[in-house]
Amino acid sequence: MPVDSPMRVSRRIALAGLSALLAGCARLGFLAANVPAVFGSYKRHANIAYGDDAQHRLDVYVPDRAAGVPRAVVVFWHGGRWRFGDKADYRFVGAALADAGYVAIVANYRHYPQVKMPGFMDDAARAALWAAAHAGEFGGDPQRLYLMGHSAGAHLAALVTLNTGYFAAAGQPAPHIAGVIGLSGPYDFLPLLETDVQDMFGPPQIYAQSQPINFVRADAPPMLLVHGLEDDTAKPKNSRNLATALSALGAPVTLKLYPKVSHADTVAALTTLMRGRAPTLADITSFIG
Repeated sequence: MPVDSPMRVSRRIALAGLSALLAGCARLGFLAANVPAVFGSYKRHANIAYGDDAQHRLDVYVPDRAAGVPRAVVVFWHGGRWRFGDKADYRFVGAALADAGYVAIVANYRHYPQVKMPGFMDDAARAALWAAAHAGEFGGDPQRLYLMGHSAGAHLAALVTLNTGYFAAAGQPAPHIAGVIGLSGPYDFLPLLETDVQDMFGPPQIYAQSQPINFVRADAPPMLLVHGLEDDTAKPKNSRNLATALSALGAPVTLKLYPKVSHADTVAALTTLMRGRAPTLADITSFIG
């Protein structure tokens, strides 16, 4: 009886796990999604500190192949309703971006209830500043810094870019941000209906500070907003509304709405086995160039 190769076994496990991810069994899905990523052609520099808290850690993914010029740098923040998630679950994102030729940084941040806003926003600013300061050490170009996230992570990427006050609070000027990539992000989500979300963004008189759409400006960097039309977690109107507001001011924005694609699908499509689910990676590489 023939014995399957490790790669074939890994592929079967990953397919089963990814199906579970799309069905809502997140832990199994993440484990499976990361099986093929382990074999990527990149060097992973894990658990680098960008601050004093235990959550102030990030992983840097550097492509193995040589580059003639410094590479674009992409900082990615995970989703999880601002309450949970870990960079280790998103190794497949770092692998996909490194395989595309970018220096990828996958960063953790503090969650509610350890912090409320602006705590996790302060962490986003710190991680972005770290990326700009250290890009050259990994062959990256600090002038080609892109901020990216999925779900709550997309909220962090958009808000820290549009409201530069978070960089000022960190005591430094905002880095040059070449662009923002938001996957299934909440950008215009008032009223706040859930008790924990009301608390993390409260009190009510400052709810407006949590909305990226309230900080649109004509000089905003280019944005790529990706959303699935079957997203029942962060409704597609979030990306539609933000794109409309930016466009009205003349800010460059690209809106990609994917039919038959859910909230998780936009990021799951970065795994090697789910690339056909949505053109997320192709749209990212076209945006960055």
